Amino acid sequence: MLILICYDVSIIHKNGVKRLRRVAKICQDYGQRVQNSVFECKVTPAEYVELKHLLLDEIDLNQDSLRFYKLGSNWQKNLEILGKSESYDPEKDSFIF
Repeated sequence: MLILICYDVSIIHKNGVKRLRRVAKICQDYGQRVQNSVFECKVTPAEYVELKHLLLDEIDLNQDSLRFYKLGSNWQKNLEILGKSESYDPEKDSFIF
């Protein structure tokens, strides 16, 4: 399934910058950055649970937010790109974990 992850990590305090880097790194391990704080990740249901757990361990629920959009297997019907777009296709581009 394809999921879209959006996050907002508060960087007011010094440890927020570290959290932001760790959240980005975890997302990069599972998918492709499509905007600054937005990743597209093609994962299995088990990988989704693992990814969600890893991210929840990193963020501060009082200061940060995470959003998971499940686009499913028919994600192409739900995606419309306008403007500049990288030549990334989650169906063809694979990731090494």
